[in-house]
Amino acid sequence: MYLTDKLFGYWVDMNFLSHFYFERYATQPERVLGSLLPDLLKNVDKSYIFHPQKQEEQFFLHPQTQAISEGWYRHVEVDKLFHSSEFFLEHNHVLRKQLEPVLEGLPIRASFMAHIAIELLLDHLLIQHELVNVSRLYEHLEHVNLSTLRSYLKTLGVEDVEGFMDFYDKFLSWRYIFEYKEVEKISNPLFNISKRIWTFETQPSQHEALTEVLINYRDNQLTNFKEIYMYIQDNITYLS
Repeated sequence: MYLTDKLFGYWVDMNFLSHFYFERYATQPERVLGSLLPDLLKNVDKSYIFHPQKQEEQFFLHPQTQAISEGWYRHVEVDKLFHSSEFFLEHNHVLRKQLEPVLEGLPIRASFMAHIAIELLLDHLLIQHELVNVSRLYEHLEHVNLSTLRSYLKTLGVEDVEGFMDFYDKFLSWRYIFEYKEVEKISNPLFNISKRIWTFETQPSQHEALTEVLINYRDNQLTNFKEIYMYIQDNITYLS
């Protein structure tokens, strides 16, 4: 059982490393947390929709809560740039076609899995090419002022703050992101994420087939993966 099995009840988005890439030189743990917080909250409750700019005046009164909001704003901009980029649209189309035979007989939409697979492969490549330090990410998150985080969440309107804090503690202790160094372990979270939408069971042969597609795609189609990070870095405007 992979660590992500334990987190299956929560997980939706998993490209935390790609967001951390743009905050890898940040000095405030709260800034790093803010860059992941929108997805962390969604993973606890996918119905959550928050707009911290509505409380900006209050958040910006304190350097730590301001840093969380700044990371949040950059997260939103990075997502918009990524999902509207030619890089993402093209790769999503090509990988979808390659996934269709693997998913035959399963209810999973190939476009859905292609979207998530691209994000996981990018995180994998960041580790493989040593462009981010996973240990450093966890160090930042472990040094976040928890009282500040609780206050931020309460002001933001999170109803079950302690429920989120329990999730956050598990997120830190399980350290599943280290597993993305091995592409062979990506098939499991891909199928588990899909099980949040569709009901199905998989066989080992399907995991093997999916892994083969991912490896081939990584080696033959994602040799230009650094371009998307350069594109976003060149086009992000908030605190650039």
